[in-house]
Amino acid sequence: MKLSSADHSVSPPRVDIPRAYNAAHDLLERNASRSGKVAFIDAASGVTLTYGELSDQSHRFANALRAQGFAPESRVLLAMLDTVEWPVAFLGCILAGVVPVAANTLLTTPDFDFMLRDSRAQGLIVSDALLPAFQPLIGQIAGLRTVILAGTTDDSTSNLTLAHMAHAQAATKIVASTCADDACFWLYSSGSTGTPKGTVHLHSHLIQTAELYGRAVLGIKESDLVYSAAKLFFAYGLGNGLTFPMSVGATTILLPARPTSAAVFGILEKHQPTIFYGVPTLYAALLADPARPPAAKLSLRVCTSAGEALPAEIGRKWTAEYGCEILDGIGSTEMLHIFLSNRPGEVRYGTTGKAVPGYALRIVGDAGQECGVGEVGELQIAGPSSALMYWNNRAKTKATFAGDWTRSGDKYTVDADGYYTYSGRSDDMLKVGGIYVSPFEVEACLMTHPAVLEVAVIGLADADQLVKPKAYVVLKTGQSASAADLQAHVKQQLAPYKYPRWIEFVDELPKTATGKIQRFKLRQGAAS
Repeated sequence: MKLSSADHSVSPPRVDIPRAYNAAHDLLERNASRSGKVAFIDAASGVTLTYGELSDQSHRFANALRAQGFAPESRVLLAMLDTVEWPVAFLGCILAGVVPVAANTLLTTPDFDFMLRDSRAQGLIVSDALLPAFQPLIGQIAGLRTVILAGTTDDSTSNLTLAHMAHAQAATKIVASTCADDACFWLYSSGSTGTPKGTVHLHSHLIQTAELYGRAVLGIKESDLVYSAAKLFFAYGLGNGLTFPMSVGATTILLPARPTSAAVFGILEKHQPTIFYGVPTLYAALLADPARPPAAKLSLRVCTSAGEALPAEIGRKWTAEYGCEILDGIGSTEMLHIFLSNRPGEVRYGTTGKAVPGYALRIVGDAGQECGVGEVGELQIAGPSSALMYWNNRAKTKATFAGDWTRSGDKYTVDADGYYTYSGRSDDMLKVGGIYVSPFEVEACLMTHPAVLEVAVIGLADADQLVKPKAYVVLKTGQSASAADLQAHVKQQLAPYKYPRWIEFVDELPKTATGKIQRFKLRQGAAS
């Protein structure tokens, strides 16, 4: 039985976007009548920013950028912690017609060197705490002419401060004459598969994802208070913490620091958010925390997960303990946010759900044929938020963006009900004895063992140069298990050829700042 892409998607909601359009102006004007309502809360400092203050400061900052000589379409790198200054900088750039390039704050000096040179950024907005990573680069990169400090009010250095620029400049409203199809902002891919790529998104994309996923699937509304463990520089976090809540006038809690288990539960108890956005590794850590609070102390009505496929066991345990479903979904930097997701009341743990309204999906086999029910192939997406291109990377742009379709690089199957199940990255899939084995299926099985906290599975050649699964396992604190125990556990649940021939116990797995496991690093280590 074949399923066409039309079988997997719902008739798209109508999202009318005029040709002359500025994304920041739209988001701010939607909240013009809520000027006194708190838009953002800094959980660390307690500082708040109302919608009125956000609009005022964003326009002042846009005027300051123009006064500094930043022309429309010039680029500015944002390397900022998640504070209330982040949305001011991001929206202010867009109001001025300047293109903000959001950077991962946990990268190294060589990474930032690459991004500044690759993007040809003329400006840098950097949190004071992150400045040391950029000091060796300032004055060394042609074209980088202005450095603006965030997180400080000290104007004693030659660096400008965002706080001063967002208050001292004229409050005259400024809206660049941009179009819906103009380049609006860039995000660099997470680097889970190698060198980050500058992904160019349009003005229309922010509101498209807010309407198609934020409203139609998540059901976000004005009364919601949201917290995203994923940071704003991440595509997932940008929608979670900025676009979605601003599209309806909700309130966002921001945390500049790492989202540790203690920090997350602290926010969930103190601020009582109704929507929590997490990633699988964080949900596992939260459930393993012996100090976790009972459900009665929280006010969650819906949770989401993305970044990697959510193991079914984690989803079931979370729902059993906190009475709240986790809507597992998949998005990408290329598509900006989630295009495939479980829905409230229709969750099937172990699957990634169904197509988000407005997106079409298909699964394509190695020979280019569309796959039928239960057949493994690459997931491809067509939808209104697909990136324009990878900057300065024509070959990878052509390989990823093929007409209306965007190649995800993820292997999936779909069942007769239209539910999609993750099988692994295309470059992670294993062929054992000539049969495809999904590393995620083996990982999900190992995750059901009570001693296992995290696991990653790769392929490794044995003495006969035949590929077999190898598992890297992180055990829960105070728990123990042998390799034989875990191998027997897998053999009891999966076909015999799928069990990991080797198991290596590790203290932690290599990950990107957004929580994705970097399996390519495990493969490199195993090969050396």
